[in-house]
Amino acid sequence: MFKGSFTALITPFRGGKVDEKTFADLVERQITAGTHGLVPCGTTGESPTLSHDEHMRVTEICIEVANGRVPVIAGTGSNSTDEAIALQAHAKKAGADAGLVVTPYYNKPTQAGLIAHYTAIADAVDLPIIIYNIPVRSVIDMTVATMAELAKHPNIVGVKDATADLARPLRTRLACGTDFCQLSGEDATAIPFLAQGGVGCISVTSNIAPKLCADLHNAWNTGDMKTVARINDLLLPVHDAMFCESSPGPVKHAAEVMGLCGGDLRLPLVPILSASKKKVEDALKGAGLL
Repeated sequence: MFKGSFTALITPFRGGKVDEKTFADLVERQITAGTHGLVPCGTTGESPTLSHDEHMRVTEICIEVANGRVPVIAGTGSNSTDEAIALQAHAKKAGADAGLVVTPYYNKPTQAGLIAHYTAIADAVDLPIIIYNIPVRSVIDMTVATMAELAKHPNIVGVKDATADLARPLRTRLACGTDFCQLSGEDATAIPFLAQGGVGCISVTSNIAPKLCADLHNAWNTGDMKTVARINDLLLPVHDAMFCESSPGPVKHAAEVMGLCGGDLRLPLVPILSASKKKVEDALKGAGLL
């Protein structure tokens, strides 16, 4: 259903508000560069600090600009089941192709709680769900057994796996079947993730290197391993730099120095340190992006 390079879009701000025109330009730039799909209002898009109105508007802009040219997986997750249902319903009404629903953070539900949470959303809104499993941010880890149980629901179609466990996609494929869409949430391990049963990556790096990221997946899909190795080597320092501090701080600095948008962040995120800025800029220069 979904495969290739999906960009976890940043949300540009200007004067404390969402810079809608620049965001629309960023979406168009992604599509022109060959990105295979778009993910607005994820962690990289600073969804925790977007108001509900801003969240919905950013989703709408992305869908409007994409205009069916590439799929849009809208961030719709929340640690409140009712809120996640409302965001999922909005995404469906706006025309999204799926919702990306993060495991509830802070509440720390049990595996039974996770099943109840996702089932409630999937029952309430007839729109495909991509589970977002990211223990480093949400504290909890959805087990493969829980995912296999949820995969029985027709509206739960895949996972964004940010566990960095490279045995996980193989175990998930064996438990959930080959039709269950596995997207990596870790740029640096995207290729081994593909080798173990994945079909794509929801990427931070593709905000600033969309063509390289898309070309990497195109090369993988055609079996051009020489190109895969070349691009993978070229991008690794960029991947590392994008996570030298809490994301999206580094990628927003990269976008700013590349002239794509302002680097404004919303509190409690603050501009990255000078040493981190240098690391980001050196990585961009090394990859020929700056």
